[in-house]
Amino acid sequence: MSSVLTNTFASPIKPRAEDCFAITFAPLSIESAYEQADDPANGAVVVMSGMVRNKTNGKPVVSLEYQAYEPMALQVFYQIAADIRSHWSNVNRVTIHHRIGRLQIGEISVLVAIGCPHRKEAFEACQYAIDTLKHNAPIWKKEHWADGSSTWVSIGACEAQSC
Repeated sequence: MSSVLTNTFASPIKPRAEDCFAITFAPLSIESAYEQADDPANGAVVVMSGMVRNKTNGKPVVSLEYQAYEPMALQVFYQIAADIRSHWSNVNRVTIHHRIGRLQIGEISVLVAIGCPHRKEAFEACQYAIDTLKHNAPIWKKEHWADGSSTWVSIGACEAQSC
């Protein structure tokens, strides 16, 4: 499944009550994301945690800063969930959380959790969600380097560089 949104945003997508989406300055919790994706009908919950690493292309990073256009980013999250259910109809729950603000090395920047009866579909849907989020969501990342400089990074560009 490609990372292309099917909705043109002419009519906003409404999130399903059982799903959970957030863009927040607050630290993200793997446990909370897991609980939000859990359901008695699940045979699997797959959680993907993206973290701030200490180097990019061998260059020391001291922190990252994220900014988002929140209303549109949330619509992208809702569309991702709708696309997932179109392709993997047995997915029970979708959780997508992204941090904004300045994050230190080791902090979680993004969490995706998928609850599903079977692990194969849960893994595939989780990978689709993070890949599509990185490509389509209006969320920008600024890397702060150890030498005091900083650089804005196009998150969509990470796809081609395997970031």
